[in-house]
Amino acid sequence: MGEIKFEKAIQRLEKIVDDLEKGELDIDKSLEIFEEGIKMSRVCSKKLNEAEAKIEKLTKNQKGELATELFPVEDEDDAKD
Repeated sequence: MGEIKFEKAIQRLEKIVDDLEKGELDIDKSLEIFEEGIKMSRVCSKKLNEAEAKIEKLTKNQKGELATELFPVEDEDDAKD
């Protein structure tokens, strides 16, 4: 099996949480999907950490220091177009 995408992992994690919250599963199935949920949580966490590292790398200035830049804010009129 290839590497799972963040979006798929988060969708599966949400489904697992829904299933567990319903409380309709037997203990064995609950433990099985709980374990899968932990794996999906770790996948999501890893992907978010990787994204954060890329953003930090991309936002370092020439001295290697993190540079904070604000994103331009669109006017409401511009956003409607």
